[in-house]
Amino acid sequence: MPLVSVIIPAYNCARYIRETIESILSQEGAYDIEVIVINDGSIDDTGDIARAFGSPVRVIDQANAGVCAARNHGIREAKGDFIALVDHDDYWLPNKLANQLAAFEAYPHVDVVFSEFFRWLPHDKDGSFESPSAFEAMAKPQGIDSEFSGWIYHQMLLDSWVLTSTALARSSVIVASGGFDESLPFSEDWDLWLRLSRVSQFLKLREVTTLYRQHPSQGSRVIRAIDYRTRLLENASRQWGLCSQDGRCVTPKQFNRQLASYCAGFGLGHLKDEAGANRLIAAKSFLKAWSIYPLYWRSLAYFAAMLIGWRPKR
Repeated sequence: MPLVSVIIPAYNCARYIRETIESILSQEGAYDIEVIVINDGSIDDTGDIARAFGSPVRVIDQANAGVCAARNHGIREAKGDFIALVDHDDYWLPNKLANQLAAFEAYPHVDVVFSEFFRWLPHDKDGSFESPSAFEAMAKPQGIDSEFSGWIYHQMLLDSWVLTSTALARSSVIVASGGFDESLPFSEDWDLWLRLSRVSQFLKLREVTTLYRQHPSQGSRVIRAIDYRTRLLENASRQWGLCSQDGRCVTPKQFNRQLASYCAGFGLGHLKDEAGANRLIAAKSFLKAWSIYPLYWRSLAYFAAMLIGWRPKR
């Protein structure tokens, strides 16, 4: 039977990690599994909660170094034929791994299998979430999404379609890629899957396998000083162009319009930030968006509105 290594980078996640690990250990199907929790300098009960599961959960403590370093540490420790990377607050529906391993068996040329996911929102003011069992009907097999299967580099230039918690990848390709870029505090997932899409074929399952938990302390909600997303896509297009290996491409118009929307979105994020809106960064982002795609008129509208004191609502 194949061995699946599940890597969880964990930092101060005592509220959620028990449910995440339970969802992994409750997976259906015939395979072996190891769960590696990299406790990234947590100062709450994260490590104790994970250790209480005993085997096959292995907890490795390290000084706080960030999610990329934690994931890479887990990759170095992994012994499996396949690697799954799941965030400490997400949840797997019961047949996730079984469906993905079946896809690998049916399509041996594929190196990464990912799926749809569901944004799991709190349903009351105290931040409680609806029971995962309410979503199990969405996890029934629904076939392959051919638009996002095969060589999908061109699709990855438009959006980060692979939610990392949904993906299962051959260990060999993850290791060969060098893992996550530890210099990136944001868009590090997108960077990895974009690089892998240049050398590997992907397959997307239409069913939902993962509940993507939404809460205020998510790292993706942090406002950064650098627009890492736009930088990533600019570098990729310069290095590899706009076409996948099978000849499927995005047009320059599609790419530039999407890049402009990301650039403007970065500016809006800075205007919304109640901790200290950076109007200069916002202004530069709006003007850059317009220079990338002059028909993206919203960027100039945002810039003009900002000059008269407008701020978008959070």
